[in-house]
Amino acid sequence: MLAAVITAAACTAVAAPSAGLLTRRAIVRSRNARRLRITAGHGIDEQYFTRIGGLDQWLSLRGEERANPVVVELHGGPGSSNSILANVSRDWERHVTLVRWDMRGTGKTLRRSGADGQGEMTFERLVRDAVEVVEHIRERLGVQRVVLMGCSFGSAIAMRVARSHPELVSAYIGTDQKVFDGGRDTADYYAALDRLEEAGKKKELAAVREMGPDQRAWSTEQFSHFSRFASATDPHTFAAMKSVVMKSLWYSPLHSLREIITFFKSFMVSAPVLPGTASLDDWADGTRFDIPFFVVQGACDLVNTPTRARAFFDDVRAPVKEFTLIEDAGHFAVYRRPELFLDILLTRILPALPSAGQGA
Repeated sequence: MLAAVITAAACTAVAAPSAGLLTRRAIVRSRNARRLRITAGHGIDEQYFTRIGGLDQWLSLRGEERANPVVVELHGGPGSSNSILANVSRDWERHVTLVRWDMRGTGKTLRRSGADGQGEMTFERLVRDAVEVVEHIRERLGVQRVVLMGCSFGSAIAMRVARSHPELVSAYIGTDQKVFDGGRDTADYYAALDRLEEAGKKKELAAVREMGPDQRAWSTEQFSHFSRFASATDPHTFAAMKSVVMKSLWYSPLHSLREIITFFKSFMVSAPVLPGTASLDDWADGTRFDIPFFVVQGACDLVNTPTRARAFFDDVRAPVKEFTLIEDAGHFAVYRRPELFLDILLTRILPALPSAGQGA
């Protein structure tokens, strides 16, 4: 949901780079590539395409010990690949095998087949794809179940997979948790209006007022506009986009300059998914989860607010559940504080896994 503002900020950062910037980029990318190397004999470092939902989709499997628990991460956006964040999360791979997937319409998957070759771009299709990815990873790595970690928009997908397929998932982790409520709660809309008014953004304020609070009536373009306006007036989120997302994108050793352009394009290709989510209702879909349920949220997140995430969490019934706030952080909280998330992973989440979820 942050597509427009990430794209605008990142384009500004990388537009017409000078020779000096390119030299600096080459040096840092080389250093990052060395840091990403996995040399342990029982480690895994694989990137490949496999057929998911009738489309070649890109996967990355990385970890220093194949016997470690497997965490399958679903990125946000839609269209915001987390593969650019490999260096930020490098230390996690010492304790888990981290699986990343560029969804249809995103990143390397988009680049493989092009915008016209992505097939059905709907939320329901992404959920079905996610189930196929989990089943593929179980077979590939020889595990019974995986930990499913959903980030922002990806958490809405991951939560549905975790709820309906506990036989595949040993625990659920939601970060920047996205909760749909069928359009009942319009607090985020009015909060964005207040921030735009305080910032003196008269043109943007008029545009958001014209949309009205009912997202079920919004077009794809209006979803993108609202995302841009709301995120740009969220200081913690905007700071994380500059210091974490854009920096990681520019210095990623896994991404060429052409793939940076594809990163931007992913948001536009994936945007048609958004209108179909306006009527989704997580409460109506069910609050019972037969697996441990964890939410890790930025205390200052104005994009996916901790208030709404907490409201849903409080109604969740699960064998184990825990809600953790990362203070002084907005969106991208676990990537703003990767060392803190690792501590949460090691001390709270992994110890709660059923033994069956870790088997090889």
